[in-house]
Amino acid sequence: MSTWSVAIKQFEGYLQLEKSLSGNSVEAYVRDVSKLQQYLELEKLPASPQQVTTRILRDFLTWLGGLGMTATSQARTLSGIKAFYSFLIMEDMLALDPTDTLEAPKTGRKLPDTLSYPEIEQLLEAIDMSTPEGTRNRAILEVLYSSGLRVSELTDLRLSNLYADQGFVRVTGKGNKERLVPIGRDALKHLGFYLQGIRAHLDIKPGNEDVVFLNKRGSKLSRVMVFNIIKATADKAGVRKSISPHTFRHSFATHLIEGGADLRAVQEMLGHESITTTEIYTHLDRDYLRQVITEFHPRS
Repeated sequence: MSTWSVAIKQFEGYLQLEKSLSGNSVEAYVRDVSKLQQYLELEKLPASPQQVTTRILRDFLTWLGGLGMTATSQARTLSGIKAFYSFLIMEDMLALDPTDTLEAPKTGRKLPDTLSYPEIEQLLEAIDMSTPEGTRNRAILEVLYSSGLRVSELTDLRLSNLYADQGFVRVTGKGNKERLVPIGRDALKHLGFYLQGIRAHLDIKPGNEDVVFLNKRGSKLSRVMVFNIIKATADKAGVRKSISPHTFRHSFATHLIEGGADLRAVQEMLGHESITTTEIYTHLDRDYLRQVITEFHPRS
């Protein structure tokens, strides 16, 4: 029977070596499991990882709520604990999973903000293409909306991973997982304007030769810089929504699903490991179906 310190150390190694998660992600998972260990010690429950029951876990979640932890944070903690117990099962350190029948607290998950297609066009048209920065910024927004990239995937994009003639880009997402994502004609056109007309004339700093998007000093753009570019563009375009690079990712997914795209295809393009993460985008699709039924079905 494993002690907590041994089991957590093995779990940490699994997340790093087998799952290739980032340091921050590994730390978050370990922190979630450590909360449970702390609870057992505080409540003087002599439970090893294998002795934890579903009842103990329910009491633990109630305890977290009593501390003022939100339902969203409780659900996140439970997710980490579920991953830990899945690992124990996989390693034959446990026969029955105590998290199997445990439901996460209702989070009332807020639907992500999206931009309408006219708002996307409004933003793009507000960019001054007569300046080097404007040419670059138009390419950035086109790529974000065309391919649904995370901001870190955009800033890490490499020239060697552009397959313009095939209409794809290779991106490295969470957990160092690579995927091929289609890129649209307009995005490729503006990317070409930037690469040939602006980037080709920059004095590029050593180590940045393969990075696609650079600042005027020839260095890789930061995520904060991309956020600032989008905020300034929204202000200029008169778009009053609070938007970020992730808003383009949400809009990309929502517009695809509104258009009838297969959910698993969207999952693949976004790099979501679980289909349930992608299903948050189906709210508009359901609303649209309801509208169609109301308008056209004879027995609505």
